[in-house]
Amino acid sequence: MATLMYGPSDVPIHIEDRALAHLKIVIATKLRRNESFTLSWKHAEGEPGGRSTIWIHPSIPLRFVFDEPEAPQISMKWVEQLVHSANTSGGIALVDEVLSPAELESSNA
Repeated sequence: MATLMYGPSDVPIHIEDRALAHLKIVIATKLRRNESFTLSWKHAEGEPGGRSTIWIHPSIPLRFVFDEPEAPQISMKWVEQLVHSANTSGGIALVDEVLSPAELESSNA
């Protein structure tokens, strides 16, 4: 489980490694353009139920911490879904990756 550290808070945001790797691409792109936006997600298993939203702004410190030493293979389809949500008034909604039957088969091999 990866961790997103945001702002002065010492409360970690736990997000699965693969999901955070994809989010990092979208967030970094938006911040490079000096764009602010919201990020919303459902709480991870083992945490109190519900969901959270944070306001992402270029002036607020942000740190991505991954458990896995190697970066995962990136799904451009998933990145595109996240980019699409990032460009709406609702901000980035962390959605689950949707795999095609062929991708499912190769990930189970």
